[in-house]
Amino acid sequence: MQFASSSFSDGRAIPGDYAFSVPDEETHATFGGNKSPSFEWENLPTETRSLVLICHDPDVPSQADDVNQEGREVPSDLPRVDFYHWVLVDLPPDLGCFGRGAFSNEVTPRGKGPEGPFGTRSGFNNYTQWFDGDPDMGGTYYGYDGPCPPWNDSVMHHYVFTLYALDVARCPVEGSFSGPEVLAAIDGHVLDKSSITGVYTLNPRLL
Repeated sequence: MQFASSSFSDGRAIPGDYAFSVPDEETHATFGGNKSPSFEWENLPTETRSLVLICHDPDVPSQADDVNQEGREVPSDLPRVDFYHWVLVDLPPDLGCFGRGAFSNEVTPRGKGPEGPFGTRSGFNNYTQWFDGDPDMGGTYYGYDGPCPPWNDSVMHHYVFTLYALDVARCPVEGSFSGPEVLAAIDGHVLDKSSITGVYTLNPRLL
């Protein structure tokens, strides 16, 4: 099972066109292009009936005390947690690929809806929780929203895009669902999987 992207190379930096935020000299960060990357796949297991695509960042600070605070830096030894950026289900195996911007073309304040192209459904990503209570940005964020690590984080963030080949035509989740809920639902239905990892930072010291 092969999985690749023409938007970035495995282990290399994700371009700002695909990020929620990009560096800014005056404000530290500003909105990026937030386009969904392109992906292509081939040589799936013959029994594959649908695909799931999930992107998560395992490097998110477990405490927000130092996050984006002037004169401070998020320490590298702080425990880290997962942040889900994309939860996509019911992707047709025979599609073979999709281009950049197919699922997101810009930052959408208050989020996007769950229905996507090609008959896909999207779960909500963790920007839903991050912007909770924000009068300008608060909402339910479905689909793809790209990297926006703390601009003062001392570690590079990794964005793991994983494609799962399933033996079921429809992912067994309904309504509004999260990344962990999808992973639990597809347990026992995964025929194969493949991952691509991109890196990203807003910290000028790490650029």
